[in-house]
Amino acid sequence: MTDWIDILHTPLSVHIATTFLADPQSGAIDLFIGTTRADKADLLALDYKAYEPMAIGQMRSIAVISREKFGVRKLVMLHRVGRVAVGEMSVLVGVSTPHRHASFEATRFLIEQIKANVTIWKRDVTRTDSGEWSHP
Repeated sequence: MTDWIDILHTPLSVHIATTFLADPQSGAIDLFIGTTRADKADLLALDYKAYEPMAIGQMRSIAVISREKFGVRKLVMLHRVGRVAVGEMSVLVGVSTPHRHASFEATRFLIEQIKANVTIWKRDVTRTDSGEWSHP
């Protein structure tokens, strides 16, 4: 298996993702980890939801493009749904490639495509209420 693409209801693991990405033909592994940040004083968490079959299909399409553009050998795209507290990981993207330059570019491409094109919604959870659903 060369791709691990999933929407998860449980915390993400850097260790498991890195172990998955290990590849004897690759000299580079690059990871992007997105966390919930307290960009508002009273933010407690973000709630994420997705239509999972559609979101995973969109992520698979992005994976195909990244292989063609950057020579990705192995790839991880994981996104949490449900409540993600401040400081916890909400998204983890990683690749292994033969060379470091391609791994940096591929990882950036993947996270930017997820944010722009994958049907995952979020809303703020504050001390006083929960906000409107929006696309990250």
